[in-house]
Amino acid sequence: MSGFLAGLCVAVLPLLAAGFWLGRRTARPENLGGLGTPVEHATFETLHTASLAAPPLRAGLTGETARKSARRLRTLLGTDALCLTDQDTVLAWDGLGEHHRIEIMERLGSPLETGRGEAFRLKCDEPDCSLRWAVVAPLTVDDRVHGALVACAPRESAVLVRAAGEVARWVSVQLELADLDQSRTRLIEAEIKALRAQISPHFIFNSLAVIASFVRTDPERARELLLEFADFTRYSFRRHGDFTTLADELHAIDHYLALVRARFGDRLSVTLQIAPEVLPVALPFLCLQPLVENAVKHGLEGKTDKSHIGITAQDAGAEALVVIEDNGTGMDPDRLRRILAGEVSPSGGIGLSNVDDRLRQVYGDEYGLVIETAVGAGMKITARLPKYQPGVHSAGPLPRE
Repeated sequence: MSGFLAGLCVAVLPLLAAGFWLGRRTARPENLGGLGTPVEHATFETLHTASLAAPPLRAGLTGETARKSARRLRTLLGTDALCLTDQDTVLAWDGLGEHHRIEIMERLGSPLETGRGEAFRLKCDEPDCSLRWAVVAPLTVDDRVHGALVACAPRESAVLVRAAGEVARWVSVQLELADLDQSRTRLIEAEIKALRAQISPHFIFNSLAVIASFVRTDPERARELLLEFADFTRYSFRRHGDFTTLADELHAIDHYLALVRARFGDRLSVTLQIAPEVLPVALPFLCLQPLVENAVKHGLEGKTDKSHIGITAQDAGAEALVVIEDNGTGMDPDRLRRILAGEVSPSGGIGLSNVDDRLRQVYGDEYGLVIETAVGAGMKITARLPKYQPGVHSAGPLPRE
């Protein structure tokens, strides 16, 4: 929590400082649009401008994002010119005096190396150029300098030096958030790869063996199972989108269970109770299938009598409630806690811990799996899925080839 508050202060204080400074510069009694005093009006304009500059920067520091945000940042500072650079080149220039690009980059060696701001006089032979002074404020993420914000003005100004430093710090916060978003995406992709690696070996071998057993005795049955296998593997190894719909995930589970039932016959029964209104709900890709696979494993493992798996998806107001339950061997609760904590990783355990981690990353810690189990008592897994969550959107149905 202290880290969050510190980050919040870093993000908000520059805005307040910039808003106050801009308010002092632009305070006028006319055309306030009912927003109150001139300072209040200027503060609103500053916050609004900052909100417009933030979205491009949340995608990282590139030529395109720099170009989209440079004009807004120049408005925040009220300077004649502003540029954003990376370590090697000027990414975007807004305002007058673009012919100073080369000179600016030549003078950035020390600020980019040390991470310290600097101000220097510009050299210019252009008679119509009013720029005479430049202020450099480095852009840093995790103590690494990614580039610089450079504000240019007709004269030296201590206020501009401080304001440029504050705005650069705010830009750095946006870039750090972008870096965190990219790290989260890479983590999710790695976890999906781990799930795919788990699916691949034994399930594929067993499924093909079952299909082969029907080739001579029941060719039509073999053909049906081969189509089920193709649809399931195609879904599991698709390459687009971090999220899917509950309908698509359940459809893939249906293919998976068709192959399992072909292998185990009457030993396994499955019931599904699905509320139609929750089918469009978006959720992390390959989120429920590992839970069903876990139920199959623990429902059949070590048992000679019939096993049953129940899958329900209910409408719970702002959430969809998914429950996967089996009457299998269950698990010692202490062992389950160690699996979810990553302390042990037995065969089949990666599915539970992986899904629990991804649900918490996407929706928050309060949305982790709820698992009820005991040795010999089966297992009941409950997943709560918000119907609406910022950034959670299905990539759409899998394209047919």
